[in-house]
Amino acid sequence: MDKKTTEKLEGKLKIIKIITGALIGLLTFLLVISVYGLIAKESNSIFIALIAVAISCSVILPLQFINMKKIKSELNTRKEADLIK
Repeated sequence: MDKKTTEKLEGKLKIIKIITGALIGLLTFLLVISVYGLIAKESNSIFIALIAVAISCSVILPLQFINMKKIKSELNTRKEADLIK
């Protein structure tokens, strides 16, 4: 991260936020549809598989939050260094 410019880091942070938000929205939608399917439909095997997919894809979220935290701390470090100069 030290080799990237501040503008590139800010752009990357914005992209990660958009992707993470979309992923959260899609996973929530998938879980809601799966729960509805489990309650309303007789064939439960598809909806159980969809819940497993949603849970396994949600493992990506902590990694995204860790990346966002690293980029934010690097940007804060750079801003503090600019204020000192």
